[in-house]
Amino acid sequence: MSPKPPGEITARAALTVTGLITTLPVLALLNPSMVGSTYGVTDPDPMVLALLQHRGVLQLLLGAALLWAVLSPPVRLAATLAAVLAKTAFLGLTFLNPAARPGLSTVSIVFDLGSIALLAFVAVREVAARRAQPAGTAA
Repeated sequence: MSPKPPGEITARAALTVTGLITTLPVLALLNPSMVGSTYGVTDPDPMVLALLQHRGVLQLLLGAALLWAVLSPPVRLAATLAAVLAKTAFLGLTFLNPAARPGLSTVSIVFDLGSIALLAFVAVREVAARRAQPAGTAA
């Protein structure tokens, strides 16, 4: 067994933690009352509930991609960049809309900001590793 490259354990831990936590909004499919604690939405109309539950499914897929990236380094860069873009877009849309800000939980903000930082580290590390590889070798 070859030794792990520097930062590999950190990268895998970051992907695992962010991947697992990112999947949690899918629980709103099982318990629709969770949209209140997750998104600050109480008594949503049926379409808003459906959209938030759909968001939970998309979060499940994003979290699954991050977990897949733990085991499959070739998908790591795409998964991390997708997660950084999605989390940045959510925070940006929320912060740019003053009416939406009060409903956003502090835990969600801290998690997304931390995830963006960790996943950006993983993405930069992946780009550096790919550039360091001799031409014609696979990751």
